[in-house]
Amino acid sequence: MSFDGIVTRAIVEELTRSLPDARVSKIYQPTETDTVWNLRARNGNLKLLISASPSLPRLHLTTQSYENPLNPPMFCMLLRKYCEGGVIESVRQVGMERIIHIDIKSRDELGDWKPVRLIFEIMGRHSNLILIDPEKNTILDGIHHVTPSVSRYRTVLPGRPYVAPPEQNKTDPLTVTRDKFESLLQLNAGKLDQQLVNHFSGISPLVAREILHRAGLPTRENVWNQFQQVMERIREHQYQPTIVTLDERSYFSVIALTHLSDGSAAVEEFTSVSDMLESFYREKSVRDQVRQRVHDLSRLVQNEINKNLKKIKKLQQTEKEAENAEQWKLYGELVTAYMHQIKRGDSSVRVINYYDESSPEIEIPLDPVKTPAENAQLFFKKYNKAKTAVLAAREQLEISQREIEYLEGILIQLEYASLKEVEDVREELTEQGYIKERKMKDKKDRRRRKEKPEPEKFISSEGIEILVGKNNRQNDYLTNRLASSQDTWLHTKDIPGSHVVIRSSNFGEETLKEAAMLAAYYSKARQSSQVPVDYTLIKHVKKPAGTKPGYVIYENQKTLFITPDEASISRLKHK
Repeated sequence: MSFDGIVTRAIVEELTRSLPDARVSKIYQPTETDTVWNLRARNGNLKLLISASPSLPRLHLTTQSYENPLNPPMFCMLLRKYCEGGVIESVRQVGMERIIHIDIKSRDELGDWKPVRLIFEIMGRHSNLILIDPEKNTILDGIHHVTPSVSRYRTVLPGRPYVAPPEQNKTDPLTVTRDKFESLLQLNAGKLDQQLVNHFSGISPLVAREILHRAGLPTRENVWNQFQQVMERIREHQYQPTIVTLDERSYFSVIALTHLSDGSAAVEEFTSVSDMLESFYREKSVRDQVRQRVHDLSRLVQNEINKNLKKIKKLQQTEKEAENAEQWKLYGELVTAYMHQIKRGDSSVRVINYYDESSPEIEIPLDPVKTPAENAQLFFKKYNKAKTAVLAAREQLEISQREIEYLEGILIQLEYASLKEVEDVREELTEQGYIKERKMKDKKDRRRRKEKPEPEKFISSEGIEILVGKNNRQNDYLTNRLASSQDTWLHTKDIPGSHVVIRSSNFGEETLKEAAMLAAYYSKARQSSQVPVDYTLIKHVKKPAGTKPGYVIYENQKTLFITPDEASISRLKHK
């Protein structure tokens, strides 16, 4: 992880300059793991993000806007109770560890000033944000609870004493002497970067590799000198917030990363640690948020698909059981015809089957308790019931199969959805009754629902605009409202996927192939070859009344076969 003890020291120093005497005006918790603190400081209003995300834990000042839930989580309400209106007295790091203590003084219910301490532990997937009463060393609550079944060393539950994470017993790199340093570092043992990480607190593999790169020839003298030079800058808070991007991977640090800064690397320097962290984590946090929301919706949709598959299995069984319907009818008619030969108490009767010349006689089972007429009525009743069951089963089978097709289309849309598109899908599933409807929070939420969908735009090699619906809301808008009657519409044949429209009545074969490739790529057949894609004019595409979003019927279509190619799609997107 790049957020090591050195970066922690740098961000704490920056916050120490910015936050003392800052007043906590409002606290929000936009997600399960993130808290946002609105502060009134000497230099104006500030916004502090503290994220205990298992994948992206971080703390820094931010300028981003966050969408908050209608009902604040319990932990957010607790923070508001103890911290809102309070004053930040200090921000400090524990040694060189990735543990930060923020001391806040606020008034209690009686109006007396009372201290509370916010402890932020940056420990990867075990990261946590804990509010404690420092006078009693008692936990008020944590954003993540840790029960005894999870950890026997310490629990994080309200009312329990706060126990710090176990010490790593590493040496402080800012105070180590040369003799101590040389006694710890064994040059002949190899893996010097790993030795630096293992022996000194706060040093990440990234910083260790940078020190050794600067040292050149790894002699004791060279390694010690470069180690000292780096640590001297850290001691004096002389930071160089930097992001280096190399081979599509990005790295951040508060020291210059010379071992990564070759000719092919992109180096971006920042004036503050917060700016660096926000820039680095912005896209990653959005991707993380999208991944989580997609996971939740995909699981819900898959559960609905599984329900329909089970339903289909039962309906097919009903159909199979109803295959005897004609047999019940035959029995009823024969019992009626030979009623004069049957007496109450007969358990069966053998009669001539005049409906089947190949089988002149047939034995019919009877209920000895019933009269011949009652037996005939029983057979006709079974026949009518089975016939009705078959008709109902076939109707429900068709409904379930259409439901599965619709839900599989939703799964495809979620595969390549942006955060906004995921919200569109959620709203659609809410409208269709799969998700319980949430109350709209404010006018902004209502306004967002009224915004026009924005299908993704591509430009063909011939300069023709091609639009792709990324979800059903976009599909309906693109096909039924935006496209003109002479535009060409494309869709994978009998395969869930996006609606694609060529916004021109005059285009060449190359544009048609590229539009077909987009239709194949944004479909369930993305990984297949020779995908069948239908195309026709918009005027031949209709949406039947009462059908689900994204559903259309079309005619006068032609079909071509195309193999999706991601590189070609990328070129179309960036034209």
